[in-house]
Amino acid sequence: MSDCCANNPPKATTQVCPQCKTNCKNVEMRTLYHQVKFPENQGIISNSHYFCPSKNCATAYFSIAGNNIPKQHLTTYRDIQNDKLCYCFNIDAADYLTAPSTNRAETIKHFVMLRTKSGECACEIRNPSGQCCLARFKQLDKM
Repeated sequence: MSDCCANNPPKATTQVCPQCKTNCKNVEMRTLYHQVKFPENQGIISNSHYFCPSKNCATAYFSIAGNNIPKQHLTTYRDIQNDKLCYCFNIDAADYLTAPSTNRAETIKHFVMLRTKSGECACEIRNPSGQCCLARFKQLDKM
């Protein structure tokens, strides 16, 4: 059962991406092992890694020790480029943003919230940031 979207998630630490200078949150090692394609995932050094959310930055993960994993090495590389909103349930941001015209936005958000509350999401391994997508829904709603 997933606890990624629990009310009290672990406090994230941040670092600045060495390439694009974006503030980046740390990710768990299991996120990296699931996200990085074989054989590159075999060479990951256990360390504190951070995910760069900038779509225009080539860096996916980096560590203070100087490890750098490019986004092209991720299983979700195309999803990042296509602005995936919810990795667990395969929802693109464009699908959600056009949903109000068909009165489907609340239905989509409700579906994701219900599945998440039921523990049926796997954000820790499916989302390259290791974070829950529900916050992104709120960001898009403000647009």
